[in-house]
Amino acid sequence: MLESCFFNILFRTPLMPASGTFGYGEEFARLYDLKLLGALVSKATTGTARLGNPVPRVAETPLGMLNAIGLENPGVDRVLTDELPRMATYGTPIIVNVAGSDEEEYVEVARKLNDSPHVAALELNISCPNVKEGGMLFGNDARMAEKLVRRVKDVTRYPLLVKLSPNVTDIVEIARAVEAAGADALTMINTVVGMRIDVVRRKPFLSNVTGGLSGPAIKPIALRQIYEVYPHVRIPIIGVGGIMYTDDVLEFFLAGASLVQIGTANFIDPYVLPRITEELPARLESLGVKHYRELIGGAHMDTHAHTGT
Repeated sequence: MLESCFFNILFRTPLMPASGTFGYGEEFARLYDLKLLGALVSKATTGTARLGNPVPRVAETPLGMLNAIGLENPGVDRVLTDELPRMATYGTPIIVNVAGSDEEEYVEVARKLNDSPHVAALELNISCPNVKEGGMLFGNDARMAEKLVRRVKDVTRYPLLVKLSPNVTDIVEIARAVEAAGADALTMINTVVGMRIDVVRRKPFLSNVTGGLSGPAIKPIALRQIYEVYPHVRIPIIGVGGIMYTDDVLEFFLAGASLVQIGTANFIDPYVLPRITEELPARLESLGVKHYRELIGGAHMDTHAHTGT
């Protein structure tokens, strides 16, 4: 009912954490068996270690949170030697999120990750709104996105997922461009640019001024953009953005997502992923659904299934 295979990876369930909200899984592994998840998604990995942006870099909002972490991570070499071997002990497919300041950094990180026996797929982060170079720069321009994806696809031996930015004029154009460049799947969506202002200090709350808005506030945006993209691509979509409850997951399937990631909800309820995984079968049965894939794209008048292999 929940097992599926996409881009040659067997997922026990369609649920996985979103990059940057689960660390490398170590803290959550103390709470429950990570084999319950479809995959693990690492923090963004860059060529060298990054400290990220200065504090404050997180702020609560009424229906979510703003973050401007700035891709803090130990760098690809440390990820290879320390983080990936530890993540592999959890027995769950590992998707490594890859980021960079320029094309060369993305390509070099992807090339180095070929040396790991523990990686199942790469998730190319071309949509981070919290860094001054790279990140969203590539995700906002279809030609730049296509060129970058093509270059990374040429050097990696893994399936390539591309994480798209919602902060664009035409997300369908970006999606079609990265599919043409060889992307094996799309992750939709990254955070939405937003800000808060401290009324006492009369200054932006975040040191970066703006940050990425996540949580339930962006769920309608994510659903709309997935719904828009689904009829125009043949590759699977991994839906992410504001999922808190079981029926949220079903909405993403119906919009066109084949798999889903849960992010901010992990901070609110660290058991959200196993809880929804446990609730899904009974909810599907109540709707007369034998396998969740029956729902993919079901809200569209003219559906086409991203069945995958």
